[in-house]
Parts: sequence; C-alpha cells; structure tokens
Amino acid sequence: MAANNRRMSGKKGAQVGSGGKRRRGLEGKGPTPPAEMRKGHAKQRAAQAKARRAQGRPQGRTGGKSSSELVVGRNPVVEALRGGVPASTLYVQQFIDNDERVREALQLAAERGGINLMEAPRPELDRMTNGLNHQGLVLQVPPYEYAHPEDLTDAAYDEDEDPLIVALDGVTDPRNLGAVVRSVSAFGGHGVVVPERRAAGMTAGAWKTSAGTAARTPVARATNLTRALEAYKKAGVTVVGLAADGDVELGELDALGGPVVIVVGSEGKGLSRLVGETCDFRVRIPMPGGAESLNAGVAAGIVLYEAARRRA
Repeated sequence: MAANNRRMSGKKGAQVGSGGKRRRGLEGKGPTPPAEMRKGHAKQRAAQAKARRAQGRPQGRTGGKSSSELVVGRNPVVEALRGGVPASTLYVQQFIDNDERVREALQLAAERGGINLMEAPRPELDRMTNGLNHQGLVLQVPPYEYAHPEDLTDAAYDEDEDPLIVALDGVTDPRNLGAVVRSVSAFGGHGVVVPERRAAGMTAGAWKTSAGTAARTPVARATNLTRALEAYKKAGVTVVGLAADGDVELGELDALGGPVVIVVGSEGKGLSRLVGETCDFRVRIPMPGGAESLNAGVAAGIVLYEAARRRA
C-alpha cells in the first residue's frame, strides 16, 4: 500500500481542483465593445480622425500653396475662363484692338464675378510676362491651396465611407493630373495625392482638363510620397500600385472593395523603386489589344471604375 501511495504522489499535475481557472475561463470576456473601440475598425478610424480635427492640426501639416500663375495670350485666356479656371485679375492692354476674343474674355470675367479688371500699358504687360506674346490679355491665376494627405481619409470617414484615393508617382503632365482629378470625381473618389517635387501641380492646364471638377475634388501634396503611403497603410488603407508586370490581375483584386489608395506611375518609367516596394499589391490591367502602357488618366479611370463597381 505504501508503495502504491508513493507511485501516486509522483504523478504530475494538480491533485485537487483547478484553482478556479476553469470557472474564470467559462465566464468569457464580457460584452463585445462598440465598433469605435475595436482596433482597426473603420468606425474607430473615423472617430480618431474626428478627434484629431477637434484638437486642431499641428502647424505645418497643411499641403501648402503653389505660386500664382499667369495665363498669357488671347486664346489661352478665353479658354481658361471658359473652363472655369480660378482667376483673380484680368489685365487688359490700354488701347487694345477690341476683337471678338477680347470681348468674350471681358464678358466671361464680368459674368463670373470676383475677377478684377485692370488696364495696363503694354510695357507693364511685357514686364509681367517676361516678354511673352501676351496679345494684350493676361489672366492671373491665384495660388492653389493643397490639402494634407490625411485630409482625404478624414473626409471619407466623415461620410462613413472607405477611402478611395489616387496617388501619382512621377506624373509630370498637368493634363494627366487634371484627367485623374476628373475620373476621381466621376467615380466617387475622395481625392488625389501628388509629390511636392518633380510632379505636376494644379496649374491652369490641370484645372482646364479637370473640366471644373477640381473645385470639388481635393488635391493633396506630400513632401515624401513613400512616407505618405506608409502612413495610409498604418491607418488601415491598402496601397495598390499599377504595374505592367504586376503579380495580380485587376479583376482578381478584392482589396478594391475596401479602403484603398491606387498608385499610378509615369507612362515611361512606371512606379519608382521605393514606391513600388511600399505597395501591398502590384496590379496589372489586362490589355488584349497588346498596348504596352496606358497614360495615367486612362489607367486611373479603369481602376476607379472597377473600385466603384465593387462598392455599388
């Protein structure tokens, strides 16, 4: 009997009860917390965005402003006014030959309102334009006020929507930027991000190509595009880069139905190395016709359409 007791005393594990561990394990972890308190939930991100705005954005966190711009020449001035390009002042040369284009420019400026009409001698217009052939008409375009990249996601969460943003990497043609802005507006996107350097900005040409949609679709400027994309990733937004040799075909990418940033590179060079490495997915657009590449505006429009279709 003593030998039997010794064998039992050497048995591993608890001999009596569980110390209440099983009972506590059955008690559960309490009620499920609200969505605003769940880490990574869209509503939590929206609540955090509102809290940041309530506290006020730190100094230096805006996207900044561009420099003012001059549109020079009779046809360019008339086309800019027709296209809704923002303008602060229309300069008209003294004793100008009052042809049809001059009359239309004056009429459009008067109808829009808020545009100062200034008469100036020819030497003054020559000085302003550095000797360009202004033909007696010069339109001053005020500086564009860029958003901060975080403003775009904040606006989406305010509307209880998943962010849909396009970022441009190395796109230098303002007309491509304007076309992308127009596509973002058409498919319910929340804005466009451009790098501060070596990239197209919101010039008069970009405004004109956007067909007026730049007035309601924000463009944000990032000091460093790679860091801006990394910040989006930390906020739970998927970064999708477009590449001809992408690993995933556009129709197979489920991420387009959620919060996403679509990165479009230049037509010649595509995505830069660092930006490409930052992307969660590199996606290719199938082109049965055999085209080597698409320009930024067309490529962005195709992907935005697919994203809008999935969200409908």
